[in-house]
Amino acid sequence: MPGVETMETLSGAVEDERDNALPVPDEALLRMRQAIVDGQHWFEAVLDAVGRWRPARETVGRREYSYVIGGDAFDWLLLAERIIEEVPDLVPPGEAAALLYDGRWPIDVDDEEFAARLGREKYSAHLNYMYGVLVEEALQLYVEEEIHKEGRSRAWGQDPREDLSMYSRVYGTSRAQLLERYYETTGILLRERVPYADWKAFTYWLFKQRLKIQDKARVASDTRKGLAQLSRMELAVSSRRRGGRLAEEDFAARFSA
Repeated sequence: MPGVETMETLSGAVEDERDNALPVPDEALLRMRQAIVDGQHWFEAVLDAVGRWRPARETVGRREYSYVIGGDAFDWLLLAERIIEEVPDLVPPGEAAALLYDGRWPIDVDDEEFAARLGREKYSAHLNYMYGVLVEEALQLYVEEEIHKEGRSRAWGQDPREDLSMYSRVYGTSRAQLLERYYETTGILLRERVPYADWKAFTYWLFKQRLKIQDKARVASDTRKGLAQLSRMELAVSSRRRGGRLAEEDFAARFSA
């Protein structure tokens, strides 16, 4: 299929369409539409379509979709957006907007059912995305706010001799140096204006770098900060769901921190 890259990078979960008997996108969309018409809730049908989906990257019209980041982090909500756009007549627009923009699920689906509908490999990659992108972004915000508080508390303002950037605090070097290393590692050059998909990939790369350079105690401390920041943000929307339990002990078990 033109403009499509398959999810071969999800821990080898998808290697050959014939061996795995996975449907092409058109068939997944057809099954979803029929399931909704037959009475299944649209959100459950979308999750089932996500579980059956094969492409890891697509170009649809003038828009590019990259569902897999760094080979093993899966942005299921972006894929859900792509799928929902195919059935605007069957999905209430208010519920779709609440899901895609606020992260609010229209019905309750527990973690076990959510994992089963996505499938083991995709769910595992989804957790990588949650820790490696969402929690990492929250950690960055936490440190940025920490730096601003320190600056306000200084009687004479910021000390110019100190490097107070978030990147130096968390990753041990400047943003410019990190971007240079990212280019050397991936061949991807990020300029001043960066598409969000590329920025998420850079964030996930930073997450992996942090795991390499920090000792276990520091990893645990910074991860705790990110989780706390994300929890505070989540309180703004009481009915919000992310699709998986996030906790420090789960992080440690998953990433051997």
